[in-house]
Amino acid sequence: MTVYLVGAGPGDPELLTVRAARLIAQADVIVHDRLADQAILDLARVGVELIDVGKKPGRPTPQEMINTLLVHLGSQGLNVVRLKGGDPYVFGRGGEEAQALIDADIAFDVVPGISSAIGVPAAAGIPVTHRGVSVGFTVVTGHREKGGATGIDWESLAKVGGTIVVLMGVSERAVIAERLMAGGLAADTPVAAVRYGTRPEQNTLRTTLGELAEAPLESPSTIVIGAVAAFDFSPTAGTSVWARGV
Repeated sequence: MTVYLVGAGPGDPELLTVRAARLIAQADVIVHDRLADQAILDLARVGVELIDVGKKPGRPTPQEMINTLLVHLGSQGLNVVRLKGGDPYVFGRGGEEAQALIDADIAFDVVPGISSAIGVPAAAGIPVTHRGVSVGFTVVTGHREKGGATGIDWESLAKVGGTIVVLMGVSERAVIAERLMAGGLAADTPVAAVRYGTRPEQNTLRTTLGELAEAPLESPSTIVIGAVAAFDFSPTAGTSVWARGV
């Protein structure tokens, strides 16, 4: 049997890959993150064992414990799905889990998923690249395990150009904004924060880099910084909320 590191995509069950949906339906055990949508878990068969290892604020599940759990389950001859939001290898620590399984000689496979870094902006009508506006994009975590946003060279990112997509950056948004502006980005640079992207409760808050610190953002949100953040090519264009500093 095999441990499958499966990307669940940004949330909408219809954005699962065909293979991901099939493996979820066949799994004996599903080890899932906090952001795994219930509609996706509902695709599992009756009797499946669901194990929540989500890293909740103030009550994180140590990664080493998750690694050990996957090795243990994988050695039991079970079909194990390790279900992760987005893509397993985009800030999903899939590489650490893969290495643990390799070290234990446990068979595993990786099933890519749509990363929220591109899927969520698209669902909100924001293209991360656009001819004549942005020729590339950078995806960065807003919060490192040690040092928060302070351990990231935001000033250099500001000079790269193009679009900046920040994942897990809500709590560090004041530092991020300050340092990007210190690196040369203008205070009126458009910013869009998309919460629960692709889900029924999706909402988009639009602001500027200079007002990002005071904008009423909530987690989980994908933050898009750059000229493309002013676009809204969604079917419901015009329904986004603009937030001004207070």
